[in-house]
Order: sequence, then structure tokens, then C-alpha cells
Amino acid sequence: MSQNVTTAPKPEVRRAAALVVAAGQGLRAGQPVPKQFAPWRGKAVVRHSVEALAAAGCDPILVVIPEGAEGIAREAIAGIAHVQLTVGGASRQESVRLGLEVLAAANPRRVLIHDAARPLLPAPVIARLHAALDDRCGAIPVLPVADSLTHVAGDLMGAPARREDLRRVQTPQAFRFAEILAAHRDWEGPTNAGDDAQVAQAWGMDVALVEGDETLHKLTYAADFASAAPIFRVGSGYDVHALEEGEELWLCGVRIDHTHGLSGHSDADVAIHALVDALLGAIGAGDIGQHFPPSDPQWKGAASDRFLAHAGTLVAEAGYALANADVTIICEAPKIGPHREAMRARLAQILGVDIGAVSVKATTTEKLGFTGRREGIAAQAVVSLARL
Repeated sequence: MSQNVTTAPKPEVRRAAALVVAAGQGLRAGQPVPKQFAPWRGKAVVRHSVEALAAAGCDPILVVIPEGAEGIAREAIAGIAHVQLTVGGASRQESVRLGLEVLAAANPRRVLIHDAARPLLPAPVIARLHAALDDRCGAIPVLPVADSLTHVAGDLMGAPARREDLRRVQTPQAFRFAEILAAHRDWEGPTNAGDDAQVAQAWGMDVALVEGDETLHKLTYAADFASAAPIFRVGSGYDVHALEEGEELWLCGVRIDHTHGLSGHSDADVAIHALVDALLGAIGAGDIGQHFPPSDPQWKGAASDRFLAHAGTLVAEAGYALANADVTIICEAPKIGPHREAMRARLAQILGVDIGAVSVKATTTEKLGFTGRREGIAAQAVVSLARL
């Protein structure tokens, strides 16, 4: 039996351009390049929001950049369609006006003006801005203020301010294009206009408020870039050394009396070597051979606790702390059980952590393979790191 299917009408396609303000120097962020072109979560800061605006259907997208930054800007946005570049002015307001003049050739109905330093741009915010423009000439995303506020009187507390009457303003800010272009052309206020809503309001435009989003946080300081790192990281390591007569046996930084010891360029502490590789892997810092190459004579016979302490230092410098380490020693002999607590304590001491964060255990291969034939000892390690 045939059935008539009614297709819901598609929503109106609103022709909107986007202007991304990326003309500042971003010096407070402590990056080697202006912060809008610095890497953040795997790509340049500016690329995140440009991709979001492109996905929302903005066309064209104009990125306003500092003079002399064309090369690094093109690299940052390479491969994204309908993106143009133009050089900004001496102030944010001038940069936006110059950008709007360039976009005028495309004759868009609407424009979203966005700060490049706000890389995460949720699609629902863009949708709310467009909905508000159906009735108003301008709309901006805002968030409530959670903290108590006060005016200042020098270095003293002044009159209290009502946080209920205040909002935190974000971008993108959306406007009907003709109106915001006219407002910027007529602007006679200070050159450091805080945002485009201020320019629009001074021109007499009503600016609607829509719900913003906490993810629209602005990257300003070096700590903002550090916070982009994952909260947790995991690394794994594996190592093996041959057993030989006449060698000392060191495992987890503890010397064990045994008929054979492990052979290697250093003291061949196979458990520590696996743990070092796990720590280095968790922070993307290579492996033990890169830091302590066996071809370097200074490491001949070296105590492996030096390698582990170095790895621990690198972990801290990367902004992480050891959450836990789990080391498994694979051998037929010697028995690890009698030495387990001493091993845990020694590893914890070297890494400067509580013994509860360190696990040492052992297993066999049921007399299979080289460890089963007592030709060598293997070890594997897994670590988890937590961001400081």
C-alpha cells in the first residue's frame, strides 16, 4: 500500500558571513608566536573557530590578521574553503571596520564577529544568535556573574554592585550586516572599543542577549594554554635483559642475591627501564634510549634510579604528577614476593610519591620462552598521570 510522506520544510538558509578578529599580538599568553596562531589541542587556535564557523555555513569567512603574519595565518587555516585574509588596523575597532569593508563586496545579510582567542565555538550558540536576529539588529552571547562584585575606591572597597544586573559578554556577536557596517563607519568613541556590541549600541541599535557557553572561554594567559593538556595521561613500557653469571641483579632499585644478574650497558634494572619508558611515553617524550643512549660511555654501569628520577622530573615539568604505576616482572627466578614491599618503597622514594601509588607484581610464562628457560627477565609497566 502506498503511503504519502510529508517532508518537513527545511529551515531558511540565512546567508551569513563571519569575521574572525586575529590581529592582536597576544603577548600575555607567553607563546613564541601571537596566541591566535599558537598550537592548542592539536591545531592553531584560530583554526578551531574558523572550522566551527565554516561548519555553521558562514560564507565568506574573513580572518583579520596582523601585518606581516600572512604566512603563518595561511598555514593555520590551510584547506578550509571560503576563507580570506586581510590586515587589521591599530585597534580592535579599526580592525573590525576594515574587515567589514572587505566583506561588503560579498553583500551578506548577516555577519558573525568572533574573537580568534575563543577557539571552542558551540553550534547551539550560533543557532541562538541567528534566531535572535530574526527580530533584532544585533545579538550577543552572555553568561551570568557568579561572584560578588564591588566598585573600587582606590585600594578600598567601594559601593557594592548588583551581580543580578550584570552579565559576562562573549563572542561571536551577530548583527545585520548593513547596520553594523554603518555603526562602525560612524563610530566616534575611543579607539579601544571593548567589543562590537558597544559600537552597535552607541549607534542606537538594540542588542539582544542570548545564552552563552562556558566553553567560549578566551585564551589570554600562558596558563590557559597549559590547561589545554589532557587531565589524565597513560603510558606503557616494556623491557628485557639477558641473565648472565657474574652480574649483579637489580630489580626496582633493589639488589637481590641470585646466581645470575642482568646484563646491559647500565645496571640493567629491567623493571625500572620499563617504568621509565612508561613515564616518558605518557608525556610524549620518547624512550629511555633517546635520553640515555647505550652508546654513551657515561651510562656504562650507571644505576637506573638516575634514569627514573630524570623521567619523574620530566613528568613534573610537563605539568603532571604520577597517579599510579603498575610494574609486572616476568621471570621464573628469583622469587619476587619476598622483595615486593622493598621494591615498592624504593620506586616510591625515587619518584617522590606515596607507596600506595606504586604496585609491583610478578608472573611466569609457565616455563615457556626465554624467561621460562631462565635466559632472561622481562618487565612491563603501566602508569597514569594526573594534570597538576
